[in-house]
Formats: sequence, structure tokens, C-alpha cells
Amino acid sequence: MKVKMNRESATDKRRRLELEILYRISQAMAQQHDVTALLNEVLDIMENEMGLSRGTLTLRRPGTDIFITEASRGRSEEDIKRGQYKLGEGIIGRVAKTGKPELVPDVSKDSRYLGRSNARKEGHTAFLCVPIIHQGEIIGTFSIDRPPASKSELERDQEFLLLLGNMLAEGVARIRTQIEERQSLMDENQRLRQQLGNSFHPGNIIGNCSSMRAVYEQIAQVANSPATVLIRGESGTGKELVVGAIHYSSPRKNNPLIMINCAALPENLIESELFGHEKGAFTGAHQQRKGRFQQANGGTLFLDEIGDISPAVQVRLLRVLQEKTFEPVGSDKSISVNVRVIAATSKNLEEEIKTGNFREDLFYRLNVFPINLPLLRDRKSDIILLADHFIKKYNEAYGKSVKRISTAAINMMMAYHWPGNVRELENCIERSVLTTTDDVIHGYSLPPSLQTDTETNTAIIPNSGASLKRMVESYESELIIDAIKRHRGNAAAAARELKTTQRIMNYRIQKLGINPRKYK
Repeated sequence: MKVKMNRESATDKRRRLELEILYRISQAMAQQHDVTALLNEVLDIMENEMGLSRGTLTLRRPGTDIFITEASRGRSEEDIKRGQYKLGEGIIGRVAKTGKPELVPDVSKDSRYLGRSNARKEGHTAFLCVPIIHQGEIIGTFSIDRPPASKSELERDQEFLLLLGNMLAEGVARIRTQIEERQSLMDENQRLRQQLGNSFHPGNIIGNCSSMRAVYEQIAQVANSPATVLIRGESGTGKELVVGAIHYSSPRKNNPLIMINCAALPENLIESELFGHEKGAFTGAHQQRKGRFQQANGGTLFLDEIGDISPAVQVRLLRVLQEKTFEPVGSDKSISVNVRVIAATSKNLEEEIKTGNFREDLFYRLNVFPINLPLLRDRKSDIILLADHFIKKYNEAYGKSVKRISTAAINMMMAYHWPGNVRELENCIERSVLTTTDDVIHGYSLPPSLQTDTETNTAIIPNSGASLKRMVESYESELIIDAIKRHRGNAAAAARELKTTQRIMNYRIQKLGINPRKYK
């Protein structure tokens, strides 16, 4: 009876030990984010709790049938380097191939044992190896050496090892998934940065007039310097593109480019947006928040519509530009930043200084390197270049196949004053691509604001509406001009294309005031 009680006590002690090992390994799995570190910690736990002298954990090399020793105890560095197994090779390779555990009571009597480790110098040793399986795939093996014992005791150890293998399968798979996702995000981030860099490259800003060539030269001059830049120009002239071109041509291109529109933020929030705030700094500040200056550290901060910030924020901004330090709202701790500032405005800052709305010292601090963007109406030679670019863009976006712009539409676009600059032109082309029923942008496809008189008196549709006769003549005029243009001023060929007589064609040309010689 006494012997039985002692046996039960030993069984209970073993169970407590196994539970303790399982608990500590589960903690390690929850905390570790590195596969090798996790497996080494598992062997440390087994060494400390069970007195494990030799053990090996292998993992399948992704995309191969080779299993590499990832963690081990009781083996030299040289042994570990040799610890590489192919499917079916030795006992570990056999377990990796079949997915079934192996139990060898004495390795000295088993010819399958490869003996790649020189650790077993003398004495008899039992060897246990179990697979690590995740979602039906064998991803590794777990093997240990132990002194010889009865078959039942060895089988009990094997069952416990299988349980550990199942736990590790989940842990290893989780960590690998996290690493793959993190790497995927990093690759995607790098790809997007590359795309942004390509998109904002000066070569991708459309325009070939002398004023735009001067802008390209200025971008090249200032990009590699840390100088503050002030971009001036009306809304829609492409200030954001110039900012991107400067940033992605600079040594800061792999660091953040943070953009903020000062005019779009309420006056009571812009200070928090720029400099951040501490928890409880004001009503609604439920947690600490980094400002845009901290977010842009090491990179570039673009302050659009800088002329709209309040005098109080202007004072703080001046200090940041001068000293490169600031305090978040509600904090007395100074934060240093390395940020290149690019500002932009559509306002006349000199007039704002005279009226007291803008600080003169801040203006001079921002105006280190000014870049003035031309109005679209002052660079009419670029209008068709830009239009063709936007046609290609929106052909892809809407699955269209617009190939050209009619002469009447070109005349309208060249005569228009474009108060919204390039942004208005892009919106105009997007609308025209979307609404056209063929592969041509006609005059009647353009917005009503462009339906004005042109030198050729084509496509004249007043904003207030037009009579049926007026609209028919407009459409007829555009059809005839397109045909004459295709035939290089040959009215007879144009008449044949439109399936009419040359007499009728000449009559309509004269009535509509069309000059075929202009299209030769």
C-alpha cells in the first residue's frame, strides 16, 4: 500500500512539472516575436525544469524540403552547422517526411541514426523525435536525448513531446505570419514610396514653356539643400506637385513628407495639429498626440496656405524655424526636430504684412528660396500637353478610348481664361472624357463655361442656353472642321467622307465662316 502511495505521489509530481512547463512555454509564445528566440527559450525551460541535456528543434526552410537546426542544447556550433536534414534522411528526416513520431530506446543499436552530433561519446542513449505540424503541413521537428528507460516511460515522454510540438506549431506559425505581414507591409510601403517618388519627379510635371522650365531649374537648385522654400501661386497651379518634386529629389526622400492645409483647420486646432498636445491639455484631449512637426522629423513638412494662420501660431512657427525646437500644447518639455519646411500661399503676403495680418520676420524666414508658379492662362502653349496627359489618365480611370481633341474644342480651350488653373483644366477633361460618346472630345463635350466665341466662330453655345438652330450650326461646324482637318484642308475629300456634294460643302463652309486653308 505504501509503495502505491509513493507511485501516485511521483505521478502527481510529474503532472505538476508538465503543467509548469506548459504554462511557461505558453507565456514565452505570447511574449516572443522571434522564432529562434522562442525555440531557444523552450529549450531553456526544459533544461531548467527537466534537466534536458540534449535537444534539437528544426524548421523547414520555406519553399524547400530541407529542415535546418534552429535551436539546440548539448551540441557544438560545428554540430549545429552540420544539422541540416532532407526528407527521409535519418530519423529526423523520416519524421519530417512521414509526420509520425519516432522512439529509439538505444541509438547505438539503430542503424537509422546518422550520428551527426558528436555529443554522444559514451553510454547508451534513448532518442525521441516528434513532428511539428501546422494545418496539415510539417513545418519542423522536435527531438531530445534522454537516458534509457522503460518503454511505458519513454512513450509517456513522447506523448508530452507531441503536446509541446502542437503548441510550438501554433507559436511558430503565428510569428512567421507576423513577420511575413510586416515584410509585406514594408515592401508595399517601399513600393508606394517609389511610386510617389516617380509621380512627383520633376520630369512628370507637365509643361514646356519658359516659365515652367525656370521652375524645374529652381527645383534642381534647392532640392539637395535644407533651405526653407516658399511656393507662391494661385490655387490650382500645382504647388503640391512642386513640393513632392523637391522632397523626392532630396536626401530626405526616404523619410516622411507630411502635408497640412492651414486654411482647412479651425484656428483653435491648428496649434495642436502642428505641435501636438498632452493628455488633458484642453477639452477633448483624451490622449497624448504627436503633431505634424514630430511626424515629419527627418523629412519634409508642407504648410499649404501659410497666409491663413493666426498671429499666435505665427510666433510659435517662427521659433521652430529659428531654433528647431517647440513645446506641445499643455507641456513645458522642449522637443527638437530636424524638419525641412516648405510653405505655400495664394495670398499676397506683402499686402498681409502691411495690414498687420502676417509677421514680417516670419515672411523673411519663410522666403529663403521663393518659387513662383505661373498661371495657366500665361502658359497657353502647355494647355494641349496638359489636356493630352489628363485624357490618358481618365481613359484608364473610366475605361475610355478618347484619342484626340477636336479643333473647335482646342479653340475654346485656348480662348478661355482658366481662373481655376491646371486643376480646372483637369476637371474639364475628366468631365469631357466621361461624357463623350466617341473617341473625340468635341466642343459640345466641354463645360458650359468654355462655350464662348472663338476665332473660328465654332461651337458657340452661350452659357444662358441656345436656340435649336444655333446648336445645330455649332455641331455641323465642328463636324465639317474635323473632316477638313483630317484631309489637310481638302474640302472635296471632306465632302466625300461626310457623304455630301462638294457644292453643298462649299455652301456650308461659306455660311459657317470656315477657312479650309487654315487646316492644310
